[in-house]
Amino acid sequence: MEIKLYLRMLQKGWWIILLAALVAVASSLVVSFLTVPLYSATARFIIIPSPSLKTSVEVINSLNTLDRVSVVSTYVEIMNSNKILEDSLSFLNTSSDSIANYTVQAVALPSSSVLELTVTGSDPILVADLSNAIGQQTIVFANSINFILSINFLDVATPPTAPLSPQPLRDALLALVLGVAIGALFAILSEQIRIPFEVYRQRLNIDSMTGVFNSRYFNRVVERMIAEDPDKNFSMGLVEVNGLRDLFESLPPSGLQQLLQRVTDILRNELRGNDIIARADNVSFSILLPETSGKAASRTFDRIYEALSAPVELPQFDLIINLDPHIGGVVYSNHITLQELFSQASNSLDEARRSISNPVFLWEMNTPFWIEKDTTQ
Repeated sequence: MEIKLYLRMLQKGWWIILLAALVAVASSLVVSFLTVPLYSATARFIIIPSPSLKTSVEVINSLNTLDRVSVVSTYVEIMNSNKILEDSLSFLNTSSDSIANYTVQAVALPSSSVLELTVTGSDPILVADLSNAIGQQTIVFANSINFILSINFLDVATPPTAPLSPQPLRDALLALVLGVAIGALFAILSEQIRIPFEVYRQRLNIDSMTGVFNSRYFNRVVERMIAEDPDKNFSMGLVEVNGLRDLFESLPPSGLQQLLQRVTDILRNELRGNDIIARADNVSFSILLPETSGKAASRTFDRIYEALSAPVELPQFDLIINLDPHIGGVVYSNHITLQELFSQASNSLDEARRSISNPVFLWEMNTPFWIEKDTTQ
């Protein structure tokens, strides 16, 4: 279940992942284009008994000496020394300023008497020449002071054909993977942040007692509907449940909430899925019927009235309540303003209140009279 949830988050945030990947790849390519290429050349050397040794005893003693870790380490330190570097630069007739950003590193390969020297810099020819020059100067210096052991080239450094860095294709692929990972992380985080925000925002639009929308949100929906399409056909109604009026002081909050929810359940049962219900005030509800003409709205209001006319029982409070509903409706037309729409709905409800026999009224612009729904039939 958790995996499916995260997959849905990634699916919703696909554009974040794509954007992060594109930014990472583009940044990598820009950096590769602007970065000065670095080249690396490597030479290897081997330490062996000196060829000047005459007897087998001398050779065995030299091999025993070579087994000491300190001996190989000494050769590494000689190769890394400033003296050898300066001698090598003089041999190449090169100044120290020309290798200001170069790195020289000599290491001993594990469990062997082989040394590896690596020079890294911006000139592929110079890094190879410098590697070989340092090796040559080390050979001259070390062999001149040690007659038991001898160091010599195992592999000569050659100019590299490809830079060590940057490598645009490799770096772009790594940036792509990193960008996708970061984008996925941001997609999940943004969705986790958005969901609580959406829940909080939805709560601001909901009436806590009934679970339907509040009047502020209802007004915004109607206003947005008119602004988006002034020619759109819809109807609106105000349903007043007058039987609740006296219960706000006498009925406990739990009972009042239960009663209000019974009313909203009745309204939902009589409406379509895209119709909107909101609580207008303590005893009134607003109803929005999208794409509904006057005749269809009239039939809907009739059904609501009939459903609300049945007594509602609250056994735990030993109450049977007559909801005493009144309904005033209005059909939107002729580009009337939002204020005019709500005003006509209020006027229609006033007419419903004043009528005893006909408590459902619907107003329509092109109709020269109030459409009364005769509930006595």
